[in-house]
Amino acid sequence: MPNAKRNTPSKKSSPKESVLDAFKSVWAHSLFTDFDVSLFLLGKHFRLYEKMGAHLCTVNNVAGTYFAVWAPNAQQVAVTGNFNGWSRESHQLNKRWDKSGIWEGFIPHVAKGEVYKYYLKGFDGSDIEKGDPYALRWEHPPQKASIVWDVDYGWKDKAWLKKRPKLNALNQPISVYELHLGSWQRDPSNPERVLSYGEIANTLVPYILEMGFTHVELMPIMEYPYYPSWGYQVTGYFAASSRHGAPQDLMYLIDQLHQHNIAVILDWVPSHFPGDANGLFNFDGTHLFEHADMRKGFHPDWKSYIFNYDRNEVRSFLISNALFWLEKYHADGLRVDAVASMLYFDFSRTPEEAGTNEYGGSENLGAISFLKDLNEAVYGNYQGVQTIAEESSTFDGVTRPVFAGGLGFGMKWMMGWMNDTLKYFKNDPINRKYHHHQLTFSISYAFSENFMLPFSHDEVVHGKSSMIYKMPGDEWQKFANLRALYAYMFTHPGTKLLFMGNEFAQTNEWNFSESLNWDLLQYAPHAGMQKVVKALNQLYRTEPALYQYNFSYEGFEWINADDMDHSVFTYCRKGSKPKDTLLVVLNLTPVYRENFRLGVPAKGKWKEIFNTDASEFYGSNKLNPKAIATENIDCNHHKQSIAINLPPLGAVIFKKEAGTNAKKST
Repeated sequence: MPNAKRNTPSKKSSPKESVLDAFKSVWAHSLFTDFDVSLFLLGKHFRLYEKMGAHLCTVNNVAGTYFAVWAPNAQQVAVTGNFNGWSRESHQLNKRWDKSGIWEGFIPHVAKGEVYKYYLKGFDGSDIEKGDPYALRWEHPPQKASIVWDVDYGWKDKAWLKKRPKLNALNQPISVYELHLGSWQRDPSNPERVLSYGEIANTLVPYILEMGFTHVELMPIMEYPYYPSWGYQVTGYFAASSRHGAPQDLMYLIDQLHQHNIAVILDWVPSHFPGDANGLFNFDGTHLFEHADMRKGFHPDWKSYIFNYDRNEVRSFLISNALFWLEKYHADGLRVDAVASMLYFDFSRTPEEAGTNEYGGSENLGAISFLKDLNEAVYGNYQGVQTIAEESSTFDGVTRPVFAGGLGFGMKWMMGWMNDTLKYFKNDPINRKYHHHQLTFSISYAFSENFMLPFSHDEVVHGKSSMIYKMPGDEWQKFANLRALYAYMFTHPGTKLLFMGNEFAQTNEWNFSESLNWDLLQYAPHAGMQKVVKALNQLYRTEPALYQYNFSYEGFEWINADDMDHSVFTYCRKGSKPKDTLLVVLNLTPVYRENFRLGVPAKGKWKEIFNTDASEFYGSNKLNPKAIATENIDCNHHKQSIAINLPPLGAVIFKKEAGTNAKKST
């Protein structure tokens, strides 16, 4: 039982007085209407956070808190806390007379800041103590009780919300900086202390502005008990993690980002939850939130429990949670974790270990229906937001609209591209010609979904090594390879995501328990890498050809996809206007190639606007300093061509100078 000696801001009332007041006119003061209950039972109540949980209010001129919790199979439910000495008897909730399974009651004199839990007499008569599934705040781990709180905040991001539909649209540059709040930076004087939301805001906002990212994605910030889970084992779905401060402190961080035109994506985990005694598991003595059939309800990899998406009340809970973060925290998007594990019963299981749907198939039809409902609710209620699926299977139509038979996500992580790209770059350059089409293959399916290109936290942990040490060669070659890799990423169709530390070539694998090694920036190779990413972000944001057709074949054309002998890749990125066309050339061997000829799409003078080999990036400075006029020499099936200097392990980008002959080359 939690420590009954904790400080409490509330007036203590006698058990007798509390019982009488709690029962007094309780039905008249319920927050639930019959319509609320019917929506809840149909899986269509998407604002449950306005009804469930703990709500500060005044009844009969007495201030207190109204509590409501779903526990249909419990024999008894009470609120215990500092205010009643953690008594299991003095403040019983009342079970509604309908079939909702909701217990509720008003308790006077319970004020903001009060620590509490629910005591339940389980279906089997067991004694159960649980945190509030709808609590707006939880205690700092390892303490696990809920806290009466509110989500009132004076937002100052009205201007951002007004222009968000345009700036956060799919035809705009979307460059995401993914970060873990507990290890991006730590207190230099005390490395064991994580920074507060406010402290993070003071350094993160100027850094994102300096680097030119358009979005930040926060790894899960919902309350979670086990720090090494990185936030992916959630207990407090409606509570910002208390490790960094109060809910309003997180709102301040998001508000500051918005005031500087930086969008915020939150990692969201509707796929599974831990078996923590204070969380959702076995909530009322039964498998309430999770499947009772463990072939469908238990995740063998993560030792966690899978939501029962067939249950309407669970769907109401989860969709309400998604809308809560969009509504109360002004999130601009949700990155939905582990979608593939939701879609298939046999994800990470043998067929013998997996359940099946009613037709004998492996698809989780309840999850598929839930995801469609989720995306319809999100896009139907909020303008300018995005949902992004972390989905690794070949499920068709993840980003197709629901009305067209899809799941309705805005974007999907391009996991195949990420895997093939890293496999290719890990090869010694002398062998890359044998793996040439590992890079070209992605274009064959690049426009089948709205893809985001991710180099995420998952690629730099668990022995996978840091990005820089995935690269072959000596030190100079490793950095040249990584610069070229990032240029390839930023010029490939799709939106972009880069995990913190990758932008300056962090040498160690990511460690959630310590700060990134910012001291590396004193060294030229790392400073050069950071400058490359900054320059690529600037290029991406200012060149329409790199974002206008993020997800359409109209925005891409191969010039030469088959030069495997040289390991050279040449392609164009196109915008809505011919003058915006960019010519991209990748040389993925350490051989410097002078007078390298390639076909171009239009006659005129082509000027180099970006080169990863520039000395400011720690390159060898093999540049093309002057604009290069086209010649009437056939090359790569084009009648016009240019001869360029192609730097070793480098990427160069050309753009035709305005006013020069724009006649199309064929």
